[in-house]
Amino acid sequence: MQDRIRLGIVRAISYGMFGPPEEFMPQLRGLGAGLVRVYVYWAQVEPQPGEYDWRVVDALLAQLDPADDVWVTVCSSSPWATKVPTDFQPPSPATDDDAYRRFVRKLVERFGGRVGWWQCNNEPSNTGLLWAGTADEYVHQLRIFAREVRAADATAKVVLGGCGYDMLSSPVGSAPWQFFDTVAGAAGDSYDCFDVHLYDDPGHVPGHLRRARDLMRSYGYEKEIVVGEHNGPMLFDFPDALAALEQAMMAAFAESAQVPAVAMSTADLAGQMVVETPDRRAVRRLYEDVDRQPRELRMFMADPPAELAALRDRVACRQLVQRALLALSAGVRTLVCWNLAPVVGGYTDPYNVMDLMFGTLALAGWRDGRIAAVRPTGRVHQLLARQVAGAP
Repeated sequence: MQDRIRLGIVRAISYGMFGPPEEFMPQLRGLGAGLVRVYVYWAQVEPQPGEYDWRVVDALLAQLDPADDVWVTVCSSSPWATKVPTDFQPPSPATDDDAYRRFVRKLVERFGGRVGWWQCNNEPSNTGLLWAGTADEYVHQLRIFAREVRAADATAKVVLGGCGYDMLSSPVGSAPWQFFDTVAGAAGDSYDCFDVHLYDDPGHVPGHLRRARDLMRSYGYEKEIVVGEHNGPMLFDFPDALAALEQAMMAAFAESAQVPAVAMSTADLAGQMVVETPDRRAVRRLYEDVDRQPRELRMFMADPPAELAALRDRVACRQLVQRALLALSAGVRTLVCWNLAPVVGGYTDPYNVMDLMFGTLALAGWRDGRIAAVRPTGRVHQLLARQVAGAP
């Protein structure tokens, strides 16, 4: 019998990292999601060797109802235990396999069978930003991860780190493609689900899923495909918007001798508010000359004209449904939308380039200290969930 459809939502990339872990499951269920995907970092759970802090994990467990499905993306980010010392990004290979093994086993055991999907890092082919290691090092870590997850919870599925736009949009033979080709060929027995992230033109969804299946079939197997992230539109979909951002970034970096840090810790992010980094300077200049920016770029900037905000919302609502239906029609049964809401309520930073690129994708906002302001895409997700409920 074919598995039931699961619609989920991601609770951002840093739950409990920039503030106390807040309540979000009631709001997530209210948008029609029965599955939550949440990130947990090694640094959050084991800040010092052998010293465990379960506040974030226990805060999540306390919110769960028996019917809730849970997907945990485990990031190997640690100031003391990994190749690149950081508490945030990028995750990197463990310097001690036994320490990593113990961490994974204790984490899975702490959840006590409540997690259906365990994922080893995220979009590892995006090297330098989301994984500071090689494909072979990722294979090595995935094998350890899978053994420990399966030993602690035989019912859970192991998810391959998400396959993102960098790989899906690139030709065979590109560096991102070679990364996943290496992993698919060497670690087919170490994962149960192939995670595909869908952000670009909805019309590309069938092709992206087909490429993932073809990659696995080239090595003689085919695992379940899950969609760990989907949403849009993205700034990259609009040539004029992308060109304006690229021009501003090139100018800002050309006049600066500063080299971006390899690792981005939580302290580094806070420091950006004090030190004007080249990327912040580039975005600031876009805002200083906002009236001359392309309409396509202004849609993604803070406080756009009402007609542009409405246009962006209409496109986003339509694309959310299109991506979901195309993925479901291609056999996907687990589909997770990016993302529920901004990480911290009341915090805004228009000069953060990540906010410019991804800030408009949240399904809800904050009101009076809690996630409560549902956006148009949130209402559409709720409607979509009602329509597909019970579908085969």
